[in-house]
Amino acid sequence: MKVKICGITDVDTAIAAVKYGADAIGFVFAESKRRVPLAVAKEIIANLPKEILKVGVFVNETKEEIERIASFVGLSHIQLHGDEDALFCDSLSLPVIKAWSISDKENLKKIKEFPFQFLLLDGPKGKYRGGNGITFDWNTIDKRIFGERKLILAGGLHEGNVEEAINTIHPYMVDVSSGVETDGKKDLKKIKSFIEKAKDSLIGRK
Repeated sequence: MKVKICGITDVDTAIAAVKYGADAIGFVFAESKRRVPLAVAKEIIANLPKEILKVGVFVNETKEEIERIASFVGLSHIQLHGDEDALFCDSLSLPVIKAWSISDKENLKKIKEFPFQFLLLDGPKGKYRGGNGITFDWNTIDKRIFGERKLILAGGLHEGNVEEAINTIHPYMVDVSSGVETDGKKDLKKIKSFIEKAKDSLIGRK
């Protein structure tokens, strides 16, 4: 099972997460308490192994600004959490992870219109478009509507529920941010425990 640790804002935490087994590191460039300065993101990415996915999170940003940031800091993937349409997703130069807040079955049907390879299922929208720590009912998801897309599961995951989530949804990757924090800051013990639980789940061991 692949694991993405999102909302990273310093080199030491990123390196520790990779050491513990993280496969992807996420950087927030949208309005958020976890927003990271471009120079810091660039420094972090320079210290990460080549094979680690470096994902930039954007919300309703212009194509020009996304491409500028991606090039400057060295992103490998672009994660879109806003109202971006299929044409916009297809116009970007890097692989796109389209985040989808789960609210009802009708909005899930629109997923078929999008060309992206990766789909991130997130909890309901809160103050921010992502990272709100809110789960959704995993049993309502019919994976058949997603086709061949690689499914990334987010939304309220933590060390206490990640195994159940994985064994219910069978995603390609799990994504966590607030679930590995203490008092709003990344907690290395929680990151380590989360990654261990995810990779030791029934699906993760396959």
